[in-house]
Amino acid sequence: MDSADGRAWEQVVSLHGRVEQELTKALHRQGVGLSEYRALCQLVRAPDGELRMQELADLIGLNQSSVSRLVARLESAGLTRRDMCPNDRRGVYTVITDEGRALQRKIAPIYYETLSKALDDAADDARVGPLVATLRQPTTAS
Repeated sequence: MDSADGRAWEQVVSLHGRVEQELTKALHRQGVGLSEYRALCQLVRAPDGELRMQELADLIGLNQSSVSRLVARLESAGLTRRDMCPNDRRGVYTVITDEGRALQRKIAPIYYETLSKALDDAADDARVGPLVATLRQPTTAS
């Protein structure tokens, strides 16, 4: 059965896949995975540059075991470190290092240039162009 919601969702999935593919290629050329970059971005934005592992998982859309492997890779590269929660010994934080901040700053322009180009290209595609136009409409603060 075909529905308006189904068609809209197919546009979202198509646009997402297309943009993710371009971002993945651009970041791979820099030696960083897309999930790693997104984790660094979330940590840069976090108070004190730290997040509980579950918070990070929720923010970047990974499950607990995937985020644990991701953080292990970031730690091995010297981009983050783990820290225990002083009030809850079960709580584990991941904390961005100066090297992680520097890498995120270096790669951010590449990420945003690639994102804009991918959306520009998609805007010319009749299948997803209307969705891009909707996404790019300015929003008003309420």
